Amino acid sequence: MRLDDLVTRARRLVDSGERRVLGLTGTPGAGKSTVSDALLAALGTDAVLVGMDGFHLANEELVRLGRRDRKGAPDTFDVEGYIALLDRIRAGHAAYAPRFDRDLEESIGSAVLVPADVPLVITEGNYLLHDAFGWDAVASRLDEAWFLDVDADARRDRLVARRLSHGHPREEAVAWVRDVDEANALIVERGRHRADLVITVTDAPSRIVGHHEGASS
Repeated sequence: MRLDDLVTRARRLVDSGERRVLGLTGTPGAGKSTVSDALLAALGTDAVLVGMDGFHLANEELVRLGRRDRKGAPDTFDVEGYIALLDRIRAGHAAYAPRFDRDLEESIGSAVLVPADVPLVITEGNYLLHDAFGWDAVASRLDEAWFLDVDADARRDRLVARRLSHGHPREEAVAWVRDVDEANALIVERGRHRADLVITVTDAPSRIVGHHEGASS
């Protein structure tokens, strides 16, 4: 399967005549943002992106809860707030969504406009198919869920490179990927079988190389 095939599948959601929500999920570093951006570029004004990461709890709150050292785990997000936004989106209302700023490592509220007339909302994040901490309510808000799969070594390299690009020292970046991202990846993998589509991704999104249908397709 190539990117063009994914665009065609997404276009069917656009052409349904109703507001649709497409979820892209996968382990940290699987390429969710890259594939989302490629779909947005192809679909233009027919789609908008709402990232799950915008619902990260603030660092100050994570410190209070004693969870700052594992930010990104399932219990470090405002899950109920995310679900409430998805409900508003599914109802066809205009809405503002938060956006996560990786340089600040904080969310910026009301940074993304979801117009009332946009037919497709793409939402991406690690835990769309998770079944604990309230995440089990997300899947029913999605019209389709795609799970992105990538080689584990390539994924870890991407994650280290990402942290380095945001100014983290190499030793710290490697430790975070090993101790935090890998633990989260194991959790995310457990939801793979719930996806409508599982996609193997290479470095270039135009070279998405294979797929199989999930349990609900």
